[in-house]
Amino acid sequence: MKKGKVYLIGAGPGDAGLITKKGYEYLRESDVVVYDRLVNKELLADLNEDVRLIYVGKTAQHHTKTQDETNEILYQEAKAGNIVARLKGGDPYVFGRGGEEGEYLFDRDIEFEEVPGITSAIGGLAYAGIPITHRGVATSFHVITGHLQEGSEDLNWNALSQLKGTLVFLMGVGNLENITKKLIKEGKDPETRAAIINWGTTTRQKVVEGKLSDIYEIAVQANIKPPSLIVIGDVVALREKLNFHERKPLFGKNIVITRERKSALSTIEKFKSLGANVISFPTIKTVEIQDNKRLYRELDNLNNYEYLVFTSVNGVDIFFKELFKRGLDTRALGGMKIAAVGPKTADSMGKFGIVADIVPDKYVAEELIDILKPILKKEDRVLIPRAKIARPKLVEELEDISNITEVEIYETIKDDNIEMDILDELEELEDYYLVYTSSSTFTNFKEILGEENKSIIENGKNISIGPITSETVKKSGYPIYKEARDYTIDGIIDILIEEE
Repeated sequence: MKKGKVYLIGAGPGDAGLITKKGYEYLRESDVVVYDRLVNKELLADLNEDVRLIYVGKTAQHHTKTQDETNEILYQEAKAGNIVARLKGGDPYVFGRGGEEGEYLFDRDIEFEEVPGITSAIGGLAYAGIPITHRGVATSFHVITGHLQEGSEDLNWNALSQLKGTLVFLMGVGNLENITKKLIKEGKDPETRAAIINWGTTTRQKVVEGKLSDIYEIAVQANIKPPSLIVIGDVVALREKLNFHERKPLFGKNIVITRERKSALSTIEKFKSLGANVISFPTIKTVEIQDNKRLYRELDNLNNYEYLVFTSVNGVDIFFKELFKRGLDTRALGGMKIAAVGPKTADSMGKFGIVADIVPDKYVAEELIDILKPILKKEDRVLIPRAKIARPKLVEELEDISNITEVEIYETIKDDNIEMDILDELEELEDYYLVYTSSSTFTNFKEILGEENKSIIENGKNISIGPITSETVKKSGYPIYKEARDYTIDGIIDILIEEE
C-alpha cells in the first residue's frame, strides 16, 4: 500500500491568487482535501476528478468538526495511504492550529509538510491600503489573537498598550469593545487610528476607520461581522494613498455570470481583476454530438467547399478536434475562405494556426450576413458547422445566394448541476447585476430559478450582451437595465465601468 502524507497548506487570506505555487501544486496532487470555512472555493474548483473534499469549517458559534475530530480525520486518511491536503485560511501556523495538527501526525508516525501561506495580518492589511510597517510611522508589528474567552487574563494589556508598533488582532471583532476598552484603560491613546477589515483581500472587502475610542461604535453601525481583523496604529492613515484594491473600477459591484461553466472561467477572471464580486451561476453546458457521421463525411470532403463559417468558439474547438482525429490537419482547409461571426470566435482559431479571412466588428449573425452577401457567388459552397437548434437567420439568408451545408456538431442544454445555496447568497445581496451572454442563458436561468425564486430576476439589474438576448428577456416580462454596444464580454464590462 502506498504511504500517505499530509500537506498543511496555507491558502492565504481570501484572494485565491495568493496561494503559493508550491501549495497549489500539492493541492492538485492530493487524493483528499480537508478544508476550512475561509478557504476560497475557487481553489477547490479545478482539482482532479477523483479528489474527495472534507469540510471541517468552524465559526464562533458552530464547529462542523472539533479540532480533535479534524486531527483524527487527517491521521486516518493518511494512514489509508492517501495524499492529504489540509487547506487552511491564511498561514497554518498563525493562530491556525496547524502546529497542533502537525504534532498529532508526528506522534502517530505520519509524514507531513507545512507549506506557509500569506497571513491575513499582512495580506489583509495590504489590500486595505494599510502597510503593517512603514518607515517613520511603525517599525514593528504585533499579531494577537482576539478570540478570547470570557474573563480571560491571557493577554498583558498593560504591555500591549505601551507598544509603539502596529497592533493586529485576528478573529477579534466579537471582542472589539473589550479590546478597545482594555487598551485605553491601560494607557493607550484614545486618539490612536484604528480600522476594521472585513473579508480582506476578497471582492467583498469592507473597511471602516476610526479612532481607538470610537471604532467599536463605528463597526456596530456598519454591521461589521466576522471574518474581520482589527488594526490599531498610525499606519491606518496611509490608507488614503495606498488603498489600491478598492479603487478598481468594478469594486463593490456584484456580478452574476450565467454562461457555461467552462467558458465562464476567463470571463470571471476579467471581472474579478477589475474588483467585482462574481457569483458564477452556469445555466448551460455544451454537449458534443457523438458519432456524428454527417460531420465525418464533410470533413472527408472539405475540398468541395470554398467557404467555412464558424459561429462560436465551441464550434471551432469541436470542428478542429474532429478534424485532427481523422488524421487531417489545417492543410485540408487550403484554398478556403474562413469566416467567424465575431472577434472572440476568430481569436479562438489562433491556437490551431488559423487566421480568419472575414470577421465582422459586431458579434452578431446579421453583421456577418451583410459582409458575406456581396462576395458570395451562386456556385460557391459554404460549410457551417454549428449548434443544434441555432438561430436560423444566418442559414436562411445565405441559402438564397449560395449552396449552404449546415452541420450540427454540438448542442447547448440546461445545466442542472447547480449548488442551490447560491440562491441564499443572491438573496443576501442588496444590489446585483445579472449578466446574460445569450438567449439560452437567460431562458435556462429563469427555468432553474422557477416561479418561487423569480424575485431574484425582478430585484436584479439585467445586463444583455446584445439585441437578440435583450429581446428574449423583454418577452418574458423583465426590463433590460443595460445592453452592450459591442456584443462581447468586454462590451458588457465597458457599460458597467461607465456607471462610475
